[in-house]
Amino acid sequence: MRLNSISPAPGSKKIRLRVGRGASAGQGKTCGRGVKGQRARKGGYHKVGFEGGQMPLYRRLPKSGFRSAMARKVAEVRVSELAKLSGDVVDLESLQQANIVPMTALRARIVSSGTVAKKYTVKGVHVTKGARAAIEGAGGKIEDAPAEAAKA
Repeated sequence: MRLNSISPAPGSKKIRLRVGRGASAGQGKTCGRGVKGQRARKGGYHKVGFEGGQMPLYRRLPKSGFRSAMARKVAEVRVSELAKLSGDVVDLESLQQANIVPMTALRARIVSSGTVAKKYTVKGVHVTKGARAAIEGAGGKIEDAPAEAAKA
């Protein structure tokens, strides 16, 4: 194979349409732009979604949805996921090391879903009422998070 013999795959490159070269060329006179109006002019600008002055669809429909910025920073951990931990101390670092919580999470909260198999000591992680009952029921203990201690 030689460098001068390399060519693009057939059909991957379209030949540019040369407009305004007479009626016999197929795109003469108006060059496929129709007649008059803003779109026929050179540099005719239309904002995306512009409907000629009519109230555009994106403004006629009601706004909906909300994406919380906080939700990306606070991770939820199920009680059953604690079994993936190698040690018996549960804190944000250990949850991140076990890939239970993403590294970008600033806080975590343990929710009641599943069962607890062994004793865990929870440090600096928020625990819901149901999860607290499940962890303490298995013989574990919960040391309040610094933020919760400041509130009390």
